[in-house]
Amino acid sequence: MEEIKMKKEFSISNDKVLLNFSAKYCTNFESVLDSEGFRRVLDVYLKKSEKNVTLSYRFLSDSLGSNDSHFIKTELLKLFKWLTIMDANEIIEIESNYRAIFEDNQEFIKVIEDLYLFWRRLERYTIIHTDKVRQGIAAMNFTEANSEFAKLILRLYRRIEENILGVSPKVFRQIPAGGNCSLMINSLLWPVPNCYEILEDISFIDSILLEAPFITYPKKNTRNGIFKEIKYNPLEYAHITKEHWFCYPAKVGELLAYVYFHRDFMEHGVTLCNLFEMAKVEECRGRKPDMIYVFGATDEDEELKTVFYDDKDNNIMLGYVNYSDEIDYFGYMKKMLLTLHNLIMIKRGYLPIHGAMVNIEMKNGKHANVVIMGDSGAGKSESLEALRALGENQISGMITIFDDMGIFKEKDGNIYGYGTEIGAFVRLDDLDQGYAFKELDRSIFMNPDKINARLVMPVAPYNEIIKGYKVDLFLYANNYTEVKENEKHIDYFENVEAAIKVFKSGARMAKGTTTEKGLVESYFANPFGPVQKQKETDILIEKYFDTLYSTGVKVGQIKTCLGVKGQEKNGPRVAALELFDIIKSIK
Repeated sequence: MEEIKMKKEFSISNDKVLLNFSAKYCTNFESVLDSEGFRRVLDVYLKKSEKNVTLSYRFLSDSLGSNDSHFIKTELLKLFKWLTIMDANEIIEIESNYRAIFEDNQEFIKVIEDLYLFWRRLERYTIIHTDKVRQGIAAMNFTEANSEFAKLILRLYRRIEENILGVSPKVFRQIPAGGNCSLMINSLLWPVPNCYEILEDISFIDSILLEAPFITYPKKNTRNGIFKEIKYNPLEYAHITKEHWFCYPAKVGELLAYVYFHRDFMEHGVTLCNLFEMAKVEECRGRKPDMIYVFGATDEDEELKTVFYDDKDNNIMLGYVNYSDEIDYFGYMKKMLLTLHNLIMIKRGYLPIHGAMVNIEMKNGKHANVVIMGDSGAGKSESLEALRALGENQISGMITIFDDMGIFKEKDGNIYGYGTEIGAFVRLDDLDQGYAFKELDRSIFMNPDKINARLVMPVAPYNEIIKGYKVDLFLYANNYTEVKENEKHIDYFENVEAAIKVFKSGARMAKGTTTEKGLVESYFANPFGPVQKQKETDILIEKYFDTLYSTGVKVGQIKTCLGVKGQEKNGPRVAALELFDIIKSIK
């Protein structure tokens, strides 16, 4: 097999740093300061400082008597090495030219703090190749490697500041200073079909270690449009530099997906670990996946491509998004995978459901499986979380089967719900309405300071989401209808036709999760598969709704009021109270 790996010990691109621990692993101050990585970080920092004419750069150029960034870098590297073994006074005795830089040590400390902050604001990823002889970490296990490196960087930073000031600090803050995330990668052989050779030899992710809190700042915070079908394989016209790519093997529901992504979108590839179960090596080796997603390839087309191709010859559903700042949002990663999943499910005769499903166990022994369907921002998750909070004393347990996308299957004459994800992609904006902070310490944050800020958190184990739960209650999340005093938030449809009409129209008040605004409609509230295959989905809707009604499942709508001005907070809570009463009455 051709040896195509990330051979460089260090790379920096798009505010992301990749440190290849298999090529170089630093164990002391000298090895850090002599490393290509440290020199590159210092170089980028100084060039940005020079361009922005920062106070730190002005201080350095005045103190060192030169405005040339290369000269300043060389002098700083020499100074940093000396500062690891001696203090400012000792350095001045050896080299009096440095007297000016130490005269106002507080200004020099500001430079050190500025450089340290620049380093910490970068997204830092450390890489270890499991199938390669490791240099420097032979005796170091995966989890210890990043931890020891972080301690080394912290010690270096503290040693330099202590020797500049001549005193040690009284307060120490153990902030993350090494990698935000560590990846263990390996080579994996699988039967690559014709036209997919471009993906051969790209490293697969074997393990991921996240350093909490993991906070990322993608360039976009909304997704636009729907994914379109094309009639040719886009990989035939794509260009990929293999050592810049990684593959995350994901279990999306019962399907296996190989998700290939460019290093400039590293945070989105890594975030998959909180949303989709990672497939084991033995589950992938020698196996062709059900779906492939290529995220961030370059091609001759300057237009943004967010497309899929049903490769019937190879029985692969292929998703393809070309390189652009426009796709720097996790919604493009998650929703394409769910679209590919749903397209396959529709072909197999199963009905995709855009919504949330929970299994609720009451302390009195009763239980219910509730599904709330609705498009983004309709209030499905908020209502269920309000229910969790309200029923704390009477509910013994709630299992999330799906939080965004699931499927219905008919089994033994009944309808069962199955999940696709082990996690949730949640709006931070809505957390004040009671959305769970339970897994906060394991969450990945995205643009927490912006509109539609998000976090991705684990919510359920994989074996639970694919087990299958019989549906007891199926509600449409209506976030646009105002509910007056003494009116009910939950009502039922009298017949199948009335239910299908509302569910199919998919109406909602848009809440800023996409670029849509106002009251909008989306076929079956699901632009991720059913919209693209309406003819086939129409047949499935008729079949599944007939079965729901014939088996006595309650089908209705829950008016969450999440899109009604003035009722955004109280609406889901009151709706949850009614839902709670209904669950208690289920036999």
